[in-house]
Amino acid sequence: MKILIFGVNGFIGHHLTNRILGTTDWSVYGMDLGVDRLSTSLDNPRFHFLEGDISINKEWIEYHIKKCDAILPLVAIATPKSYVENPVGVFNLDFEMNLNIIKQCVKYHKRVLFPSTSEVYGASTDPEFKEDETFLVVGPIQKERWIYSCCKQLLDRVIYAHGTRGDLEFTLFRPFNWVGPRLDSLDTAKEGSSRVVTQFIAELLMKHPLSLVDGGGQKRCFTYVDDGIDALMKILENKDDCCKNQIINIGNPHNECSVKELACILKKIFMEHPDHKSDPVYSEIVEVSAGSFYGKGYQDIYTRKPSIEKAQKLLGWTPATGLEESLRKTLYAFLEENER
Repeated sequence: MKILIFGVNGFIGHHLTNRILGTTDWSVYGMDLGVDRLSTSLDNPRFHFLEGDISINKEWIEYHIKKCDAILPLVAIATPKSYVENPVGVFNLDFEMNLNIIKQCVKYHKRVLFPSTSEVYGASTDPEFKEDETFLVVGPIQKERWIYSCCKQLLDRVIYAHGTRGDLEFTLFRPFNWVGPRLDSLDTAKEGSSRVVTQFIAELLMKHPLSLVDGGGQKRCFTYVDDGIDALMKILENKDDCCKNQIINIGNPHNECSVKELACILKKIFMEHPDHKSDPVYSEIVEVSAGSFYGKGYQDIYTRKPSIEKAQKLLGWTPATGLEESLRKTLYAFLEENER
């Protein structure tokens, strides 16, 4: 197979590329703005990379969509701070630019694996989110953090409408808080724009306080990236068309913890790390308001737990990596990369 990945240098993109090149005879064609996560792939003859922008390199995009067997549009702004500070930018990239790619996939009747998000479930109060049953509940317009969820949900609906009418073949996959090596950079964390796990790890490294927004009672289910990539590979293999026109949660419901518990676990792991167990001082854990941390357009979600019955049934997939092991591997990799 020929796999086309937009955002190939991103967190999911580079891990998937490494897995494909390391375990199959498939070829990967990728586009992104940089290559810093792709060092192990660049010299592989089955990896074909263009440093480019999905809003500019339109001829390259159309040619490779026509040429490839499966397309993964992984380009997106996916950090809550950005939803509040730059909602129009989120809309332009996450919706409009990705819609252009979907239109090309329709033109050539291609297969699309689209990264939906756990955020589409919004503020649902269901104890577990089910792909085909849970109501998608979002907040008021002035809470601008919902623009990301709405962009993804509308693209889900557009892709579903095209797919069920035979214009393309799709699988919508919904990652639930994937973590692992190279999730975010230290520079991103310094700006306060990284995801919560790497934000906390960076704060521990820099001896800054770990900020619990509104007390840190929000619960999330953290999924180790290798487990997530296992599921994506099964979707790409798509034996017996088991994933055709399906929506699939990819998460680990057993790895649920509150943000406050997350901070405590990461601090414990950091204090046990061989290079930091004798540090003279460690970060404090403090409470801050959502308004002071994110701005007035923020609104939080207090539970986000996936049902993975479909993934188990369709893919034969169950995540294998526990919470503390997932966090330890992520933290150790971050420290190794940033303390060289």
